[in-house]
Amino acid sequence: MARSRSVRRVPPRIDRRGPRKGREERGASAHAGRGSSPAAVILDIAFRRAYRATPHGADRHDRSRRRALLKIVRSTSVVQRHLRLEMREFKEPLTDLQLELVEQRFPKGAFPRALARVRRAEERIRRLAVEEQRELRRAGTEEQYGEVVRSCYGRMASFLKEVDGDLRTLRDVVEFLGGRPRLDTNVPTVVVAGFPNVGKSSLVARLSSARPEIADYPFTTLAISVGHADLGFDRMQVVDTPGVLGRTGRMNPAEAEATSTVARAADVVLFVLDPSERCGYTRAEQEALLARWHAEFPSTPFLEVETKADLPHAATERLQVSATTGLGLEELGRRLRQMLAALPPRPAPEPDPEPTGPSAA
Repeated sequence: MARSRSVRRVPPRIDRRGPRKGREERGASAHAGRGSSPAAVILDIAFRRAYRATPHGADRHDRSRRRALLKIVRSTSVVQRHLRLEMREFKEPLTDLQLELVEQRFPKGAFPRALARVRRAEERIRRLAVEEQRELRRAGTEEQYGEVVRSCYGRMASFLKEVDGDLRTLRDVVEFLGGRPRLDTNVPTVVVAGFPNVGKSSLVARLSSARPEIADYPFTTLAISVGHADLGFDRMQVVDTPGVLGRTGRMNPAEAEATSTVARAADVVLFVLDPSERCGYTRAEQEALLARWHAEFPSTPFLEVETKADLPHAATERLQVSATTGLGLEELGRRLRQMLAALPPRPAPEPDPEPTGPSAA
């Protein structure tokens, strides 16, 4: 008869060490839920970092002074670092297209105002650290050390809470722009535009490395996307845009984004028409939008193509293409290369200014 073996149950290990050192420094956004106050999260990280100050000193009085100094230095440094992290996506200036898209999506002036206020808050906290360290040197008792630290914490919290809404705005702008490519202003750009469901995304997928979502219903594309193609002498950006219905004065956000891309980013506009009208819009409506854009953007070259050439339709003298069969795509690529090669040369980017003054030596 087999002997039964008793199984020893091992209680789960409980880690009572608390958060590991440095975990609070991995970014305030990692601690913040969707509805969290950015200012409150940053302050919590800073105060927890300062609370850990355990200095060495000759005696109790010396340790108290050093602890107060560490609390001031650590807390203000953490807050400054997190404010710089909130602004790091904007170290490089936004392009004209990005600025216009942000102005369309957010209240007028909200983004530049928020960025300026956060920068000012970071500078105020930097000056606060200097001032409070000066006050600490004048203090002589443990009670006075505590008063200086409390003053520093209170003023810093006030400065940060003043820009809580601005921090939310910057995060919203980062999230908005994160869903859209940053177009390289030094690379020739072809913007593919037209009514919804005329086959723009299918053409972009055949012309470039982009893989946009393709479906047989309008407004599949709700934001711009970009792919790249080799021109032989250079590379080009091929930008897919949401469909535009040709309405004036009452565009939805996707239509406004497409129109801004044509206005701000296009070296050449590849205007796509669906003569079969399978897109759900008449040829006359499509021609009206094309004529309006010719009038609005007279200096921008347009290449007009009629897509879905594999379907029955009344053809015109325009280039006939089909993303399904590949008809006309080679000729389309040749014409695009020809138009881009004929563009005036782009101005060379300005070099960074050389440092001057004693530090340059």
